[in-house]
Amino acid sequence: RERSNDKERLDSGNSSEASAKEELHRMLAEDELRDAIVLVFCNKQDLPNALSVAEVTERLQLNTIRNRNWYIQATCATTGDGLYEGLDWLSNTLTKKKKYRLRGRSSETAKAHRG
Repeated sequence: RERSNDKERLDSGNSSEASAKEELHRMLAEDELRDAIVLVFCNKQDLPNALSVAEVTERLQLNTIRNRNWYIQATCATTGDGLYEGLDWLSNTLTKKKKYRLRGRSSETAKAHRG
């Protein structure tokens, strides 16, 4: 796939196909995904014209995402560079989220038992 096509797919408003930015923000607005965390792999970093993490962040408007954890990781799928780092972030974030929920439930349970 050509790099220019990838760039256009990120934030193009002039095509009949929804851009990646539009689709991402549409999905994040869904009630079923209200607690979802977001990991974006910024792939093809081995190619000379690859968009940087900062450029993809800007084009996807990741900085406008509120009330949820998100992370963007530079990757090269053919070599595996960055994949483990992104998955480590995902694993750690899910673990923290689970602990936070359990802590919240145990304090609610304790209040219920006291009350």
